[in-house]
Amino acid sequence: MSEARYRLIGSTASPYALKMRALLRYRRIPFQWVIMTKALRQQTAHLKPNLIPVLQYPDGTCRGETTTLAYDLEERHRERSIIPEDPAVAFVCDLLEDMADEWAVKPLFLYRWWDLEDQEYVSRWAAEEWSVGDFESGSDAEIESMRQRQISRMPILGATADNKPLLEESYRRMLAAIEPHVGMSRYFFGTRPSLADFAWYGQLSEMPTDPTPMRIMRKLAPKTDVWVRRLDDASGVEGVWWEPEKALAGAARELLFMAGELYLPFLVANDNAWRSGLPRLEIQVWGHRYALSPFKFQVKCLERLRQRFASLDAARRSRLEPVLRETACLQHLDHGSQVVAV
Repeated sequence: MSEARYRLIGSTASPYALKMRALLRYRRIPFQWVIMTKALRQQTAHLKPNLIPVLQYPDGTCRGETTTLAYDLEERHRERSIIPEDPAVAFVCDLLEDMADEWAVKPLFLYRWWDLEDQEYVSRWAAEEWSVGDFESGSDAEIESMRQRQISRMPILGATADNKPLLEESYRRMLAAIEPHVGMSRYFFGTRPSLADFAWYGQLSEMPTDPTPMRIMRKLAPKTDVWVRRLDDASGVEGVWWEPEKALAGAARELLFMAGELYLPFLVANDNAWRSGLPRLEIQVWGHRYALSPFKFQVKCLERLRQRFASLDAARRSRLEPVLRETACLQHLDHGSQVVAV
């Protein structure tokens, strides 16, 4: 009888599934990669929310939510950790991972469902692997059902005409932040990839495939394009050390500017709107307006980041505060910060 192992149930069209697949490969944790079918979706319907990926543990239990899974695997498997040992660096890693999961997906979703070329490409792909409708997987009817379903969700995720300029600008700035600082053995915090690297990989791994963002990435960030392809399977990477100073420099520092100018103000505005019972939040960033309905999950994201920052001892906070102040992150990590929501 074969040894029990994990099963990762997902789709190659899901940035979060690819994040987990690359993470498991790098950590050399034995697993099987399984495409989500309608039958498997029914079997995992008890998970709320019922999203992909789903990780089935060797004992048969199933769990979701990639950040939670990543930390649970850290507890179960000690080798080839993806969490920096220095708690200050680990906090920056958490912040950058959260921004990838919760913001970088927004321009990805916009590009996928805005132009007809992208819609047709991704809906055919997703209808084969990510089928949620009542039609046969991969059929013309299911392809069109998938396309219409995703288009209908665009306003929910903020992928609207009014928000489009900021989402496009944020994609260009993501690429500009990462492009000069990655390479064959260059990651955010040293010679080994972190949880933040895998989170950004997950989102950016879809961009070189979808037609519109592919063209943008190949023009503006060709090294990032190649770096992402290599991170798909980093099981052979033998980087053995973190560089604590890299938490304050390189790609990490550049992405912290984006966190301070864009992502944390968005989280604070979302938090204010949710707690005040307002139907909409609005921010102005880089001369562009962004507005949508608040989400409870992102309230929890801000709470978690603030709690992690507050838990750092005085010495580590003092190391981080200069760069967090310079990048405008610090003011939003204090519980008393306010951003106008309308």
